[in-house]
Amino acid sequence: MHIKDAKYIISSPSVDKCPKPDKPEFAFIGRSNVGKSSLINMLTGKRELAKVSAHPGKTQLINHFQITSTSSLTSTSKNYWYLVDLPGYGFAIVSQKQRKSWEKMIHDYIHKRENLANLFVLIDSRHEPQKKDLDFINRLGEWQIPFAIVFTKTDKNKPGATVRNINAFMTALSMTWTEPPVYFSSSAIKGSGKKEILDFIESMLTKV
Repeated sequence: MHIKDAKYIISSPSVDKCPKPDKPEFAFIGRSNVGKSSLINMLTGKRELAKVSAHPGKTQLINHFQITSTSSLTSTSKNYWYLVDLPGYGFAIVSQKQRKSWEKMIHDYIHKRENLANLFVLIDSRHEPQKKDLDFINRLGEWQIPFAIVFTKTDKNKPGATVRNINAFMTALSMTWTEPPVYFSSSAIKGSGKKEILDFIESMLTKV
């Protein structure tokens, strides 16, 4: 798959304000400061498509981008799809009221967005397994939401430490999963993981 164009469409405060669900949709979510915007920009080839910030919790709305891609596997109609940047979860410094509002927004989006083809859950490969991430992924399994894991920032640690953290995370998941979820390793700086993730999206588009 090759992405020809990516453009911002709208930022929505709730799922009912999102664009008409007339295209397949691939959403990205993760804890604050996981490198979500950098990954989106790397995948689309547009350095400033999603706003990168040094301050956790910058993404506060459901952000839709329309993607135009080319593929030898999919029909022309499936070369148009949405990429969605969701608010992060975790340690962003916000009020309890704001945190509950975000949680409801994310919960409603995941459960009600009928054209959601896959949710990419981003995990920071620099750290050992975090309970918040494991709990979130286990809930997705209970809800039967299609998802894949993307380990980000693999260039930030020594290779051995990155491999140990990824293996430790997948081992922790094996305690609750009979089959491990699909996962990818990525670096927005080096561009690693781009082809694998786009190939996965391409394969999902053939099934929707």
